[in-house]
Amino acid sequence: MSTTYGGFPGTRPRRLRTTPAMRRMVAEHRLHPADLILPAFVREGVSEPVPISAMPGVVQHTRDTLRKAAVEALEAGVAGIMLFGVPEDAEKDALGTAGTDPDGILQVAIRDVRAEVGDELVIMSDLCLDEYTDHGHCGVLDAEGRVDNDATLERYAEMAQVQADAGVHVVGPSGMMDGQVGVIRDALDQTGHENVSILAYTAKYASAFYGPFREAVGSSLKGDRKTYQQDPANLRESMRELALDLEEGADMVMVKPALPCLDVLAKIAESVDVPVAAYQISGEYAMVEAAAANGWIDRDRAIMETLTGVKRAGANMILTYWATEVARQL
Repeated sequence: MSTTYGGFPGTRPRRLRTTPAMRRMVAEHRLHPADLILPAFVREGVSEPVPISAMPGVVQHTRDTLRKAAVEALEAGVAGIMLFGVPEDAEKDALGTAGTDPDGILQVAIRDVRAEVGDELVIMSDLCLDEYTDHGHCGVLDAEGRVDNDATLERYAEMAQVQADAGVHVVGPSGMMDGQVGVIRDALDQTGHENVSILAYTAKYASAFYGPFREAVGSSLKGDRKTYQQDPANLRESMRELALDLEEGADMVMVKPALPCLDVLAKIAESVDVPVAAYQISGEYAMVEAAAANGWIDRDRAIMETLTGVKRAGANMILTYWATEVARQL
């Protein structure tokens, strides 16, 4: 005589949830340290790390502490590190020239990290002008204060070259200019950097969750970036961006932010045969840390749950400020 549960004979999914060992055995998705990439900020002209108030536990590094963070990430098994430069305010100008100065803070940091870890850790760099412009936008402005797409592309080509010269393995163009991947690919190839990969910010939405990042990079932005970052209401637009990035030569593609865009991430992951990344951004980090500090959630469980959700949606790689911490726990 068969036993029924809920009206269905012989079925009882709860049998596979009975013990921690059983749950581990049948888990459909597992985080691994090699899934994780650590975003890191390096600030010019400081002798001690500078805490970021909205991101407890995250700092603007000195050159020395950045090297140490890179080694710690490597030892924990993290796959890569994404570097963001924070120049002194006096170095900022309308064209973001510090971003293409071979001795600018980001290029110096790339050389530092490459000297420290060599090829053992994938070194990535943010390729964008926003940290270096006095107006805080991701590109060059025209006479009416609008971002000039094609003038910006010329600057991106220069940035790609100096970052590659410094020893970066992967550039991450994040400015959302039309045609940026193709221009950067051409610039890299024409300067002997054919082996430098491009991680395209394919779906980068104009998100409210970027707030803490503005402090992290010392942003000078007045206004917003809605004329070039994507509208969070749109999905088909991301698929058009995806097709263009792949046609232009993207080696990897990324969705940013992660948790508010899991549907976008899943659709892109199902549609491509290149690696897919997701960036768990500053506001996502800050929300968990703030709620945990108030005793409202279990911090460690929440971190793992958010990262597992991003993995389950299809990400091969996850940029997260918890990368080293989580990798040590896995």
